Amino acid sequence: MLKIDGLKVYEDLSRDQLLRKALKKARINAEDVLSWKIARKSIDSRDKNDVHYLYSLLVEVRDEKAYPRLPRAEERKEEVFEVNRRSPYRPVIIGAGPAGLFCALTLVRQGIKPIIIEQGDCVEKRMEKVRLYRETGKLDELSNVQFGEGGAGTFSDGKLTTGINSRYIDLVLSTFHHFGAPEEITYLAKPHIGTDNLVNILINIRHYIEKMGGEYRFNCRFEDFEERGDHLLVRCGSEELETDALVLALGHSARKSFAMLKEHGMEMKRKNFSVGVRIEHLQKDIDKAQYGEKTRLKLPAAQYKLVYHGSKRSCYTFCMCPGGVVIASSSEEGQLVTNGMSFYGRNKDNANAALLVNVLTTDFPGDDPLEGIRFQQELEKAAFEAGGSNHFAPVQRLEDFENKVASDHIGRITPSYKPGYKLTDLNEILPQFVSDTIREAMPHFDRKIRGFDDPDAILTAVESRTSCPLTLLRGEDLQSSIPMIYPCGEGAGYAGGITSAAVDGIKVAIEIMKRK
Repeated sequence: MLKIDGLKVYEDLSRDQLLRKALKKARINAEDVLSWKIARKSIDSRDKNDVHYLYSLLVEVRDEKAYPRLPRAEERKEEVFEVNRRSPYRPVIIGAGPAGLFCALTLVRQGIKPIIIEQGDCVEKRMEKVRLYRETGKLDELSNVQFGEGGAGTFSDGKLTTGINSRYIDLVLSTFHHFGAPEEITYLAKPHIGTDNLVNILINIRHYIEKMGGEYRFNCRFEDFEERGDHLLVRCGSEELETDALVLALGHSARKSFAMLKEHGMEMKRKNFSVGVRIEHLQKDIDKAQYGEKTRLKLPAAQYKLVYHGSKRSCYTFCMCPGGVVIASSSEEGQLVTNGMSFYGRNKDNANAALLVNVLTTDFPGDDPLEGIRFQQELEKAAFEAGGSNHFAPVQRLEDFENKVASDHIGRITPSYKPGYKLTDLNEILPQFVSDTIREAMPHFDRKIRGFDDPDAILTAVESRTSCPLTLLRGEDLQSSIPMIYPCGEGAGYAGGITSAAVDGIKVAIEIMKRK
């Protein structure tokens, strides 16, 4: 196919109008076109007086030789996997998040039928548990925002952007599209699915895996395992399963499993992570700051990504949710955790993002790999108590946070967190290095996005589950220090979002299939 790059568009066009504009730019005769598709679409808003869409199109023509000056698109070949596996044992996958599901999908497509163990509910029941928690504060510790079908990413924004470079990214995106995601995720510069779409996609994936012979075990907790020579005996709830390929797609909040694995002597080490708060602004203010006021385009809710490198620590935004809400995300009683979530339409009043400061492995004494988890737990406990010990979140206006005084009122930005909130001073909860670095970063962020340092911006504590604070070590064959066990995804320390976790699941499946 021929590639048409650098197509600037200053108005919202239909597909037919877009094609005509592209063909005119490339001087291609319309009657020569056999097929076409959008390869890339992004928003260029660097100059607020020149905001526009930037498109790349792929066009199939009758005779490419008639257009010698146009570049040819690189042909993408279908992935072909080496399958040597002849084992009588079925792979067992712990966790039904992106890593576990894409590992399972890769296996079943090659005729290998895994068993997926998930301590939480199927997504339909999980949605009800999360709704109940947000409305009443009643928490189910086994099925919540962190645990259940789809993993922690289900209740986020369904972001598919990633910093990794992998040949399998296109496979991940096309798979999501195949199971119900909008086609635009395959070409948008910053694709997202939205929590509302993810629910149906997960159901479709489950039905396909089951149709192909895979099995799910919901409400089934990974308890323990034993080495039995050429295989493992895995205890999950009341069931015992034999396998020679145990995939640990645990997720970043599987704290009891990490402790159990440490007792078994699995090699693991600390890694850096981050903690902080959620910050909320009015979405219309972010739109104005990012897009200006002159464009005629009907642009989506604006996003941002900010980084500040201080003399001692860094502060950055993460998991920005345009037109979203701050969501209660605890998985343990007596602790409080926040996250951000958006539906596909991104049409709520507020924009929110995690505002994070890095925590280093050297911040803790000794060398216990679980020390970072204890740090998280202490911080979550302090937030829970500051909110009133009823799953209300501690909240503060930004101006009050900067002045180190407890808030006594809410300004023009209303906190979106449910089941409720309590005004307080977050400086009394957060480690001093976190508070100081956030304050230090705010003037820098305000220079990047005018109005970011809004006195009425809302800070909600605490954001502590951005990633797992440890890594389960694995070799070149992706097996852990205990043979036949494959650490996988974000919880194992090898991913940082939906797409990278899915890619890691594919890579683990490939290694399982290669083994005879």
